[in-house]
Amino acid sequence: MREKQDNWRRIEAVIKWANMSTNYFARYIGLPRGENLYQIKRGNNGISMNVAQRVVAKFPEIDKLWLLTGEGQMFVDSSKCGAQIPYYNLDVEQCIDRLEQLKPDGGLFLSLLEKRCDLAMNYTGRAMGSVVPSGSVVLLRAIDRDEIIPGQEYVIVSRKIVTLRIVRVAEEAGHLRLVAGDHENYDDMILKIRDIKKVYQVQAKLIINT
Repeated sequence: MREKQDNWRRIEAVIKWANMSTNYFARYIGLPRGENLYQIKRGNNGISMNVAQRVVAKFPEIDKLWLLTGEGQMFVDSSKCGAQIPYYNLDVEQCIDRLEQLKPDGGLFLSLLEKRCDLAMNYTGRAMGSVVPSGSVVLLRAIDRDEIIPGQEYVIVSRKIVTLRIVRVAEEAGHLRLVAGDHENYDDMILKIRDIKKVYQVQAKLIINT
């Protein structure tokens, strides 16, 4: 069962790196329908030589041996693919507060991103609306709480809550106002700055179209 899960994780890693939906990725590599990939996801099929050849034909950066077996690295020449950051296939609001206990599920190569990133995780919440759509991968940098710039998006780890929000200045000194992207359905939260344990700035978002 673990081998079947790993097959899908490798396919999924390529799909997320390409910033595509599963169905679009299937069409892009020349498969008649996304069902071929969903069979791999369900564990019914492995990664066939035909699928692997279609992937590397469109993405020559991907190592075919790695795709088929999991041995080696995702990219043929990782030095040309930019910096690699650890990717955790987990929800950021549910898991980032225990990051030191987790192991990355893989790495993301970011050749076009100039900003420094420390890690990437999924965001599956609804509160950020179209600002950070549910299902996005957020690329994060750990910062000190005194580096927070109002108006930007952060993952805040406090004594009571862990949340991804837009941070703004609160009227009361020593507090911050945490604003949802979908402010019509989610109320603001007021948080004491001294209660903040960790802060991660959202450096970029990979929006997975579905």
